[in-house]
Amino acid sequence: MNAIDPRRRLGTAGEELATQKLLDGGLTIVERNWRCREGEVDIVAQEVAPDFVHGGTPGAWLVLVEVRTRRGSAFGTALQSITARKARKMRAVAHCYVQEHGWCGPWRIDVVGVQMDGQGHLLAVEHVRNAVGDE
Repeated sequence: MNAIDPRRRLGTAGEELATQKLLDGGLTIVERNWRCREGEVDIVAQEVAPDFVHGGTPGAWLVLVEVRTRRGSAFGTALQSITARKARKMRAVAHCYVQEHGWCGPWRIDVVGVQMDGQGHLLAVEHVRNAVGDE
């Protein structure tokens, strides 16, 4: 019997909770775990929202979502785990996705933080829109 890596199991559980949070928030899931040479996007979604760059008219936004799942907070919370280095990597992967798919509309990088206590009980699932801006 193959032992499942506990970190992978935690990450998968976090992605399932994040997916449900996004769906409950009205987003449509396009794909999951998209990979390129720069890294991976956990969840690719779309949301109809105002595009203030183009007069505020509602339109489809591409939403590239990073899911951060943490058990306990000894090393910081799930949302605190987004370092400057991780944000740079997320931007690089997002640019790769946008370019490869020829996306011409508005897009953003969101983060869903899944926080559990030390025993693995769910404490919070928080969706932060536009969590990582473009530099």
